[in-house]
Amino acid sequence: MADVVRSGFVEGRHRGHLVLLAPDGSVEFSLGDPGTAVFPRSANKPMQAAAILRAGLALKGERLALAAASHSGETFHRELVREMLGEFGLTEDQLQCPADLPLDPVEAEAYLAAGGVRDRVTMNCSGKHTAMLAVSALNGWSPDDYLDPEHPLQRLVRTVIEEAAGEPVTAVGTDGCGAPLMAVTLTGLARAFRSFVLAEPGSPERRVADAMRAHPEYVAGTRRPDTWLMREVPGVLSKMGAEAVQAVALPDGRALAFKVEDGATRVLGPVLERVLRRAGLDAPVLERIGHAPLLGGGREVGAIRAAF
Repeated sequence: MADVVRSGFVEGRHRGHLVLLAPDGSVEFSLGDPGTAVFPRSANKPMQAAAILRAGLALKGERLALAAASHSGETFHRELVREMLGEFGLTEDQLQCPADLPLDPVEAEAYLAAGGVRDRVTMNCSGKHTAMLAVSALNGWSPDDYLDPEHPLQRLVRTVIEEAAGEPVTAVGTDGCGAPLMAVTLTGLARAFRSFVLAEPGSPERRVADAMRAHPEYVAGTRRPDTWLMREVPGVLSKMGAEAVQAVALPDGRALAFKVEDGATRVLGPVLERVLRRAGLDAPVLERIGHAPLLGGGREVGAIRAAF
């Protein structure tokens, strides 16, 4: 997938699997085995948010984008999570995501310098957990076990994922935030993102896609590639996941998903730039996304470069 080139010398390689779907949904290009099942990690969040809407929670705008977010823990993220908790009559102690620092390293430094400590609101999945608690309360479902795979909400999440991916979930695990994590193939993940951008206006899936694209800074953060891409290329839906997973759908039905086997997220930008250019996208933001320099003595001496 990518070479690590320092001072003109290839000192390492990252391998993985990738699929690019054509506008009609057929496979246009692939690397490795896109039929390999993976845990999409946070790339599953749009499907989780759609399940929350199907269950009746009336989220929209920034609040819906935050429900599908891996937010950076910036001040505006933390403030909106706390607003949502108050609006739904919830408390931070009810959140079952772990306490954490801001995901964005620049924000984390500022947060610590100001005396901040690890808490649940700051954790990047706190918007999703707030929405999961709220929809459980709305439906009279237990708030104590909302992360159990057999909870009514999580069974609905599984249904949404399987419908969107066009295939069954093949494994269920536990994500870093504690939520159930459901495995599909990379091709299935690309199909799922494609289905969200092509969904009927007003449907839960389209509402999630529209909210994410309208408010990308709430999906990620001000210094994050998902935000840059959705902000600067109209109609694109983009979401990364931990352990180097990325899924993107373009408004014409093209979609892609890839997974770097060793989980190195530093590879995401160069690979994403290359596959989007292969899909025919040409936008100034791609160079910014793909820039992954290697430093030596504080200066740039190399870069991580896509190898296809």
